Order: sequence, then C-alpha cells, then structure tokens
Amino acid sequence: MSDEATNVQGTSRSTRGPAHRLLRGLGRGLLGHGLFLVVLAGAVVIRWIAVRGFPSVLWFGDSNTYLEGALHFEPSPLRPGGYSVFLWLLKPFHSFLVVLAAQHALGVLTGVMVYALVWRAIRAAWPRRGVWLPGLVASLLSVPVLYDAYQIQLEHMLVSDGLFTFLLAAGITAALWKPRRMSWWAGALAGLLISAAAMVRSVGLPMLIVLLVCMLVMRSGWRAMAATVAAAVIPVALYMSWFHAAHGKWAITTTDRIWLYGRTVDFARCDIIKPDPEVAILCRDHLPPVPGTAPAFQALWGDDSGFKKVPGWMYNPKANELAGEFAMAAITKQPGDYARVIVRDTFRSFEWERKPYPRKSTVEEYEFPVGAALRDDHALRAYPYGGKTAQARVVEPYGEWMRDYQDWAFVRGPYLGALMAVGLLGVLVRVRRLGGEVLLPWSIALALLVVPAATADFDYRYVLPAIPFAALAAGLTFARRPRPAVTPPAAAEAASPEPGELPGASEPAEHREKVGQ
Repeated sequence: MSDEATNVQGTSRSTRGPAHRLLRGLGRGLLGHGLFLVVLAGAVVIRWIAVRGFPSVLWFGDSNTYLEGALHFEPSPLRPGGYSVFLWLLKPFHSFLVVLAAQHALGVLTGVMVYALVWRAIRAAWPRRGVWLPGLVASLLSVPVLYDAYQIQLEHMLVSDGLFTFLLAAGITAALWKPRRMSWWAGALAGLLISAAAMVRSVGLPMLIVLLVCMLVMRSGWRAMAATVAAAVIPVALYMSWFHAAHGKWAITTTDRIWLYGRTVDFARCDIIKPDPEVAILCRDHLPPVPGTAPAFQALWGDDSGFKKVPGWMYNPKANELAGEFAMAAITKQPGDYARVIVRDTFRSFEWERKPYPRKSTVEEYEFPVGAALRDDHALRAYPYGGKTAQARVVEPYGEWMRDYQDWAFVRGPYLGALMAVGLLGVLVRVRRLGGEVLLPWSIALALLVVPAATADFDYRYVLPAIPFAALAAGLTFARRPRPAVTPPAAAEAASPEPGELPGASEPAEHREKVGQ
C-alpha cells in the first residue's frame, strides 16, 4: 500500500473518531438512563392528563389564606407565607395554568433529584457492575415520587406542600452531592434552601436541626456548617422583617402555639392540669366528642371552639398566648398521654387504608373531584388572580382517567414502611460511621412523620413529603462505600520509578503508545 493511501486511511479514521466516540457515549447514556427517561416521560404524561382533565387549580381550606397573601403581598398571621410569595411571583401571568405547570414541574424535579442522588451513589459504589445497574435501582426508587396519584393531586391544589417538598429536597441534594468533602458553598446552599422551605411550612424549621446534626455526624467540617447556619439566617431574617412591617411583630406566625394546643386537646384533662380560669375557656374534656371529626379539628374550627370566646378569634395574639399556656400544662402534667398520641398518629402513616381523618370531607378534598364548583368566597379571590383560568371545570374523559388512576396508584402505608425499614437497615449497617450518608434522608423522612404528629395532628397531606426522602434513604442503603484498591508491595515497588525517572519511562514504547491512545 502506498504512503498516499495510508495517509488517506489515517485521515478518514481520525475524522470518524469523534463521531464514533459521540455515538458510543450516546449509547452508554441510553443504556444507563434510558429506563429513567421512560419513567420520566410517563410521569409528565400523567400530569398532562391531570391538567387536561382539571384546567384550573383545586381548592383547599388553606387556599384562601395563601391567595389573599399573594394578592395583597402580605404575610398571614395564621401560617408562613412563603407560598404566597411564590404565587405573587407568578401573578403577572394572571393564569392558574401557569401555577399548575410550575407546581407539577417542581414535583417532577423532586423525582429527578432522588434519581440523580441514588444513581451517583450506586455508580460510585459498584463501578464494575455496568452502567445499567445504577439506572435500574434509581429509576425504581423514583417511581413512588413521580407516580403517586395523591402527590399529583396535591400538586394540582392551591397549597404549599409541593413547593415545600421541592425546596427541602433541593437542600438535601446540595448537602449529599459530595457529603464527605462538602464545600462551604454547598453547605450554604443547603441551609438557604431548607430555611426557605421553613418559610413555606413551619415544619421545615426542625429540618434545619436535623441537617446540622447529620452534617456533624458526616464530618462535613466547620466551614460547611458555619456557612449552613449563616445562610439559613437570611430567609428567616427577611421573612420576619416582612412580617414585622405588616403586623408590627418580629415573628413568622402568631399561631404556632394554637396548633400545639390542637394537638393536646386529644388527651388533655382539665381536672389534671388545672388551668387558670382565663385559660380554662379552652378546656374540652367536658364536651362530648363529635363523631367523624378529630378532636383537634373540632377544637380549632368547630362551632364550640374556645377561641370564639376570644375577641378577634385566632388572629388575636392573646389567643396564641392562652393556647400556649394550655398546651404546655397538658404536656408537662400528662407526658405519657402526649407520647401516646404522637406514637399513635405516627403509625397512622403506615396503615393500608386511608381512613376519614381528621374528617371525611377533608380526606375527600385530597381526591380528584367528580364535579366542579367554586364557592363565592373562593371566586372573589380567584378571578382577580387568574381571570378566566379561575373557572373550575372538569373535562372528561381526562377527569375520569385521573379518578380511576387515583383509586390504585399511590404509596400505601406498608410500602412507605418498607422504604423506611430499608433505610433504617442502611443506617444500622453503617453503625461505625453513625449511619453515614443514609442518616440524613432517613432522619428527614422520620422527622416529617413525627413532627406534625407532635405539634399539630395527623393529616394525609403531611405524609406525602416524607416519601422522596424515604425512597432516597432506601436507595443509598445499597450504595456501599467502595474500598480503595490495595496494590501488592512487590508490584508497587516494581511500578515505582527510579529517582529522576518519569512514570512509565521504563515500559516498552509500544505499551506506552497504547495507553496514550
């Protein structure tokens, strides 16, 4: 063969090289992530069907408060207003379709973050098992997050839960991306995001404590922890300044003790706690229980609520003060009863059937409705924000498809319990490292189940944010820390270059050329 022909073949081979490597990379990418792309596409399609079937947001009891805060850009004294800020940012679009698209996108992104963290961990732990294994495990564990029908319905409601879960998941993702060598900016990002989540739902505040404790266990370093604390202060300070400007008080809400009071009326006995006469108006052990209604719900919202005897109802700071005195007396004088209701309501999360608690009408609001109706007080707030898109409609057969889907496609309590059990196993097998990276998502999932049961009451809404973190903990359980390769002393000595010699200089030239290629 002539030199000219050889040069032409070499040129052709070098020209095809990059294209060949690109195709090979795409092939490996499809092999590794192809299953998740199918899972992701299916999750998007289901949400598209939900939007087609229900072209406007679904309403809940909290929706009025959130929308009022967005329309007037004012924090509510009842609950944190971070979600109102989210709605206010989308207000220029004057469309609830934009709100739905944004909330469903946040739900999908939460599933993507679970997939990404599990994939990275499995890939690092089992590098010789092929590119398909991490994608398989991570895809399976993203399904509970992406396909739960009640989660999709919650994304369709005008409530804060989807935004809260996304912000919390984003903060945990920042903390776990490189947990053993966390940089200060990763710690700052985690603190900022989780603190922002706490301004959306107050249950996020204990998650900051969980994060810091787990960072200490993971030995993330004092710089990362200091950055986390410093960044977490920013959303809290900004929100409290906003609250002070609106209500003249440095706080996040003025009702935190009222929710705790609702927790304690389930067991409190005034003949034991003996409250002052001023506080005794909140006693309920002399009232008969209301069938089908949880004690906390009746105590806060019922016609016989003691707060109706307080001028200004729950908006009066005096109501919060009285509720706090009652709750603390009940907890300190009946600690066993308090612990009992916490354990009872935590384990409600793992039951097979969804029961009508706190009342039947509340549970029905968590389901895609058969018909569409908008109350007058809802309409007064909805139309200034969303215009024509505020009209409540159900479009068939898409609505029927979603109702049928919701009958079976959700994470039942025992499935959640199984994920938590696998995560707990991951913590226990890493006992020498105090749980390692599994400890953080597992502790977050547990706290999301226990804290509402300890500070408010059980509600099926409060269970859903725990699912992504339980799935993440279960996935990280299978990601063992890879052992460093041990080189035999003889081989290491033979491979080490002589002083002044370049590494590999003693190898045959032909071998060095192959390695270089």
